[in-house]
Amino acid sequence: MKPSTRTTLAAGALLVAGAASFFFLSDDPQELPPGFVQGNGRIEAEEVEIAPTLAGRVAQVMASEGSLVASGDVLVKMDTDELSAALDRAKAEVALARQSKAEAEAIVVQRQSEERRAAQEFVRARSLLAGDNISTSVFEDRETDHQVAEAVLGAAKARVATADSQIAAAQAEVRRIASQIEDSTLFAPMAGRVLYRLAEPGEVVGSGGPIMTLLSLENVYMEVFLPAREAGLLPIGAEARIVLDALPDFAIPSTVTFVSPEAQFTPKQVETMSEREQLVFRVRVRIPEDLIAGRIEHVKTGVRGVAIIQMDRGAPWPEPLERRIPPELFE
Repeated sequence: MKPSTRTTLAAGALLVAGAASFFFLSDDPQELPPGFVQGNGRIEAEEVEIAPTLAGRVAQVMASEGSLVASGDVLVKMDTDELSAALDRAKAEVALARQSKAEAEAIVVQRQSEERRAAQEFVRARSLLAGDNISTSVFEDRETDHQVAEAVLGAAKARVATADSQIAAAQAEVRRIASQIEDSTLFAPMAGRVLYRLAEPGEVVGSGGPIMTLLSLENVYMEVFLPAREAGLLPIGAEARIVLDALPDFAIPSTVTFVSPEAQFTPKQVETMSEREQLVFRVRVRIPEDLIAGRIEHVKTGVRGVAIIQMDRGAPWPEPLERRIPPELFE
């Protein structure tokens, strides 16, 4: 083949690729095949604040900005010296309450013995009174002694019940403080990338004060804005393709997971003035987790592109939108 011919074919191929990219990245939805709609957007992911439940001093921050973390990784450790001392004190309270219960139980045994003797004296006095062998006043003294012994025994048993309650309260305090110590180690709730590191070791943060912002990589999506005539007919679960400006020759399979129930004016980040002047509905197109998992190190938010959504399930996808990103592209 002559050099001029090869040059002509190469130029033609570039024009075709450029035309395909223009076709699907254009702002004019009329250029799409029937049964499809598209909208401009950018790749986004859920942001999760990593924060302690209690105010305290930061001991260690285990991840830096931009680093990838897996679900369950330790991200932050809070200082627990005061909590550890409180836990020791609570455990001592449990031991003291148990000792108090043991003493109360010993007193119960003593009072039971006294109550039995008083009961026996009372029964004997009643028999003697029936035979006129003792006076009425002596009998009344024995009766009073018996009643007092019963009351003292009841009070001793009440102290045992009180000691049980004190033990339960002290054990609950131990569990509460142990839970606070456990919560002082902050873990990654999902796989993600550290977006911001907001506190450093030695700093004191308030309860719920964020120490780190984690960008979840389990829910990566693009939000687009569609007119009511299109959003009103769009079913949840509809198939979609995301074409990024950075990879215009490939399409990322995705699914419609959310359609806003309320209309709004198009946000300012949408570039076309004509689109910003109309009421639209927000639509979220989510990329499947299995596609993210294999390329998690390359996922970046803010990358712009378009989402093409299949309105008619029977409409065939154009061939350019069936070209998937090859795995070797990121090797």
